[in-house]
Amino acid sequence: MHKDLVTSKGGSVAGVSLGEGGHAFVHVAPRHMPLPVLIAVPHAGRVYPAEINAQMRDPEHSQLRLEDRLIDTVGVEIARATGTGLLVAHAPRAMIDLNRAADDIDWGMVTKPKGFNKDALVDTLIGAGRPVGSGNARSRSGLGLVPRRLPGFGEIWRSKITVDEMTRRVEQIHRPYHDFLARELVRIRDAWGAALLIDLHSMPPLRRREGEGLAAKIVLGDRFGVSCDSTIANHAFRYLEHHGCVTAHNRPYSGGYVLDRHANPARGIHAIQVEVCRTTYLDSALSQTGENAGVLAQMLTGLVRVLGAETAGLGSGGQLPQAAE
Repeated sequence: MHKDLVTSKGGSVAGVSLGEGGHAFVHVAPRHMPLPVLIAVPHAGRVYPAEINAQMRDPEHSQLRLEDRLIDTVGVEIARATGTGLLVAHAPRAMIDLNRAADDIDWGMVTKPKGFNKDALVDTLIGAGRPVGSGNARSRSGLGLVPRRLPGFGEIWRSKITVDEMTRRVEQIHRPYHDFLARELVRIRDAWGAALLIDLHSMPPLRRREGEGLAAKIVLGDRFGVSCDSTIANHAFRYLEHHGCVTAHNRPYSGGYVLDRHANPARGIHAIQVEVCRTTYLDSALSQTGENAGVLAQMLTGLVRVLGAETAGLGSGGQLPQAAE
């Protein structure tokens, strides 16, 4: 990344000292950003406390399936080349999913003490005055706030989680991450007139749909047109098409809680989810980065520059500020 970087760390992963990398997330950005863009990577965290590994029925398999394996390394290359901000979660998705609402809980995996009051706990988790989330839509499939099961594998954990532990993960990981993300997007918006969040994920290879020539390698999600100005998505599709990348729109991934909570185009905060097929940057086992990771990073670097310039134009009423040139 550019010189004169500012690094911020926040939250904590219980069981791992801060000196050993136990912060829940790390944010790095140039002091003077050349583009109004923040790249966030919520699902690549791999700081696993010993207790979490011990509770997993098959740690290696579950971690490989749950993580957006090493997509943060691609994010680092993009941020270094473009000078955008980069927010990377170090807390693993196995502990808590940052793309789920704090009340999207599979209550069947929680041990409930005598006198347990679910409504009171939800109020604590989501914070006073915040609306209740998605009503456990994701948790019913086993992939809620704390993932419970994986398709074709079954239960992830050997035992249930306590109410206190659930609350601690929200307070030490989920809440600090989203509070920081919200503040940073407002800071960028206030400086530029508009801000763009690129929520970077990776996905298993998609099956080719009937009538399609090739399966998509990138899926762009904008919550069906709600999370960003249409020109941003349009520029993204044109750029990827020009580079020969098969791309899908909102299917099967339209974005999740991150976009629902943070996107507000009417107030100058735009957000788009970018899902990248793991075959484009990992080896054949989908475990380690492969020889094409640099090619993908280069292509996405160009995409970020295009979308950053478009966002800067939106913020300045169509006139790009000097800093974006």
